Amino acid sequence: MTPLAYWLMGAKRVVTIDLNPYMKEELTKECLQYIASHAQEMQVLFGPRLNRNRFEALLDLQRQDVFELQHLLDLCQIVYIAPGDATRTGLDAGAIDFHTSFNVFEHIPRDVLFAILLEGNRIISNTGLFVHRVDYSDHFSHSDMRISPINFLQYSDAQWDRYAGNRYMYMNRLRHDDFLALFKSARHSILAAEPTIDEPSLQLLRNGRMAVDARFGGKTDEVLATTESWIVCAKSEKAAA
Repeated sequence: MTPLAYWLMGAKRVVTIDLNPYMKEELTKECLQYIASHAQEMQVLFGPRLNRNRFEALLDLQRQDVFELQHLLDLCQIVYIAPGDATRTGLDAGAIDFHTSFNVFEHIPRDVLFAILLEGNRIISNTGLFVHRVDYSDHFSHSDMRISPINFLQYSDAQWDRYAGNRYMYMNRLRHDDFLALFKSARHSILAAEPTIDEPSLQLLRNGRMAVDARFGGKTDEVLATTESWIVCAKSEKAAA
């Protein structure tokens, strides 16, 4: 959806890289059906940024009797690389204007994230932006309403690895301050950070009803209760040199 949104706003080309080929034709078709059935809502959402001709072309594609994923990728100038390595993209230096992820970085080990950001420094233009949305919450809480979004902070790394140390549920459990430090260590200038603090989680910590593991013991309650954030950066002059 993120590459598609970029195209609808005028992007000439979008390169999207996936470690594994998870893009499914049936799910993509469902997304297009949703867009078509909520066309007016989509136009309001995008506002003046929406390229109307492209939007109509997308609706025309959705109306076709036979849907093929490659036709969508070709129409929207989306290059889908999977399996791919975002630390070694093979793209030319300065080739992109936006380096973006949406609910992805929480699933990648810190050392790999650092390598991804360094590669981003190489391939992004000097006026480009890093725009990333990170979901800091315990993803088990998305389907189990009995646990809080910060439930996983009570476990040690060894304990947590037994629950989620696999390719499907891996979460690095880095907090908002850790991500800010990571971006800065990759020689980024942070232009905007919009964290969301979950009030029930904050009260859970303040009332002493949940103790966190020693790994998180030095952090403030506000940082621990932050469950998501948008972070926008530019590479610093040192990174551009």
